[in-house]
Amino acid sequence: MTSVPPETATSATAAPRPWQDPSRSAAERVELLLAEMTLEERVAQLGSRWVGNDMQEEHAPGDGAEDAETINVAPMQDVFAKSGTIPLDEASRHGLGQLTRVYGSNPLSVAEGVAELVRQHRVVLEGSRLGVPALVHEECLTGFTTYGATVYPAAIAWGATFDPGLVERMAAAIGRDMAAVGVHQGLSPVLDVVRDYRWGRVEETIGEDPYLVAQLGAAYVRGLQSAGVIATLKHFAGYSASRAARNHGPVSMGRRELLDVILPTFEAAVALGGARSVMNSYSDVDGVPAGADPWLLTQVLREDWGFTGTVVSDYWAVPFLATMHRVAADYDAAGALALTAGIDVELPDTLGFGEGLVALVRKGEVPEELVDRAVRRVLLQKAELGLLDADWTPEGSVADAARDLDSAENRAIARELAERSVVLLDAGSALPLLGEGRPALSRVAVVGPCADDPRTFMGCYAFPNHVLPRHPELGLGLEVTTALAALRDELPGVEVVHAAGCAVTGTDRSGIAEAVEAARGADLAVAYVGDLAGLFGHGTSGEGCDADDLRLPGVQADLLDALLETGTPVVVVVVSGRPYALGDVAPRAAGLVQAFMPGEEGGGALAGVLSGRTNPGGKLPVQVPRTVGGQPSTYLQPPLGGPESEGISNLDARPLFPFGFGASYTSFEVADLALSSEQLASDGEVTVTVRVANTGSRAGDEVVQLYASDPVAQVARPVRLLTGFARVTLEPGASAEVEFRVHADRFAYTGPDLRRIVEPGEVELLVGTSAAHLPCSGTVRVTGPTRVVGHDRRLDTPVTLRPVPTTPAG
Repeated sequence: MTSVPPETATSATAAPRPWQDPSRSAAERVELLLAEMTLEERVAQLGSRWVGNDMQEEHAPGDGAEDAETINVAPMQDVFAKSGTIPLDEASRHGLGQLTRVYGSNPLSVAEGVAELVRQHRVVLEGSRLGVPALVHEECLTGFTTYGATVYPAAIAWGATFDPGLVERMAAAIGRDMAAVGVHQGLSPVLDVVRDYRWGRVEETIGEDPYLVAQLGAAYVRGLQSAGVIATLKHFAGYSASRAARNHGPVSMGRRELLDVILPTFEAAVALGGARSVMNSYSDVDGVPAGADPWLLTQVLREDWGFTGTVVSDYWAVPFLATMHRVAADYDAAGALALTAGIDVELPDTLGFGEGLVALVRKGEVPEELVDRAVRRVLLQKAELGLLDADWTPEGSVADAARDLDSAENRAIARELAERSVVLLDAGSALPLLGEGRPALSRVAVVGPCADDPRTFMGCYAFPNHVLPRHPELGLGLEVTTALAALRDELPGVEVVHAAGCAVTGTDRSGIAEAVEAARGADLAVAYVGDLAGLFGHGTSGEGCDADDLRLPGVQADLLDALLETGTPVVVVVVSGRPYALGDVAPRAAGLVQAFMPGEEGGGALAGVLSGRTNPGGKLPVQVPRTVGGQPSTYLQPPLGGPESEGISNLDARPLFPFGFGASYTSFEVADLALSSEQLASDGEVTVTVRVANTGSRAGDEVVQLYASDPVAQVARPVRLLTGFARVTLEPGASAEVEFRVHADRFAYTGPDLRRIVEPGEVELLVGTSAAHLPCSGTVRVTGPTRVVGHDRRLDTPVTLRPVPTTPAG
């Protein structure tokens, strides 16, 4: 496209232009606006500006002793120093693509945030010739990341619910809050599949199984976008599989693993969720950075999948191509690489998509068509969001300037998610604490560093952990009941004494003696241990908080050892963002519970499970390992990599608790598997039906899980793969029929020639309640020719639930 010379500056209040006419199609309006833009104005639409960013402080080591091992961030400092140095009026003199985290950078009330948003919009509109509004994005992984907003459970807890509908409701609530205060795009969900539990960002993932992640991720996308907020899939792709689980580490992964394990989650969120944005990964895969990979960002995402939205860079991923990956000589060359690969918008500030990119286009070193390709995508979304309408105003973009961001409705959803995500690993001899036949309790000791610190309930992208550590005088900005206070409320008439014992991190053991003394004087001890999320070494879980091994952080293992030696029954509650090795703890504990960062309502959720008021139904979205270093891998292993290889290595590959496991205070039976056919064509469908019955004495939930196993394939494949699931609620004595409709496409895999195929042969279908408890099985034979499948294949397994009538006695 030929550049148009600038026209005389025109006020944003001038007569509407053709591209501002909402009666025209969005595509037509985009072309009209594009024709009116200079090259500088078009490139400006690909940039962003983060006003009020203090990420240099966020990344820099602190002064405390706990920071002695904080990562060296010197290679990033040049990027941080240049990012954010240009005033907004100068940065937007030709227009601007996006405003970054107006609400999420500093603790602002809703009114203050709205005022700042309007101010920044006004700067962009009044300082640029065409007055095209900027799109506004925010983080929203555990809720809207802003001061005073609801903190929902972390994404790994969503996975533990096995409940897509509930995740969709949560995301819709998040989206409504964001849209009400003028936010257009949310940077969530994370669709990385866990490959190594030591990675700090396990808490941000939905789990280790591609199908579980895909189904819940697509549900999140549908929910957020139902409120008019664009969902952003991240991190595309391979980020979670770095060597030794180190943040930003290189990824040693073949293309087959990428195609079969990593990419399907994103593909499903595009096809089933309708996602409108994707964020690239920081990592390189086999030496090629994702942000500079046209195969990934253009061929796979757009040509193969038909994605038509925008690709935004992860923060500073464009300049990192020069400073960290060293595949570009400077920021301008990095911008050219990223644009060519398929990145449309640079976040959070403009370093590579600025004046240097304009110069490269003018010199003919970057085709102008690549700029126009990206600008069309950006402007199309702005048109669809109403930002190009003549009557759009900054003030009018805010629907509710007095929005309650932590409403009773939000908290009810957060509570339901927390309750449904708690995983009972072992009721042992002590759980539930109350109920018929349980011994009376007069004194309970509550110990552990997670007992009286509500921040341990929250992920690293929750505002209290993400921003408020720099503002300690403000507290949490929320009313959050601690585990200790909630258990006191749950056990009226019982004396509850408290001793922390130790901190989450550090080597101070001086408090362990007090905790032991409290336990010795009690009928029962409840130990809350686990994580405190933070950023870049300022936590035990979260971005840049990777682990050497899977030992509980600090001296918490020593605390548990001392407590378990007292003779007092000890219930261990792990509140964490990753699974920790509990092989030494489980045999000695009087009860064992796993909670994955359950959010602001976590205290009451845990107290309800411990007392028995709530019957737990959560299931593990990751395995719980036995030993701290011997089993860091996931359940997706071929025979030579998993428990089936016993005797090949001196290390025990068996998990302590398998993927999909979760106990209950009632009992269930899964039986009577029936197949609609023992054969299906390679493009056909088979129905798998089982009966699940509540054989216990109280109502509860069971997650019925369908796995597929391909005993003979052209490549080594996992022993079994989750292929369908259904969370079922049943009263005592009740039964339900669970029907899975399984298309042959669900057996597809990437063959030796890197084509995805469905091939003839036997497939075993197994149904049960975890990857290791599959009492029902049947075999189907796929017939016909080997079939190559693409993006139009079936990506889900529909489920139908039918109550089974109870037969009257006699």
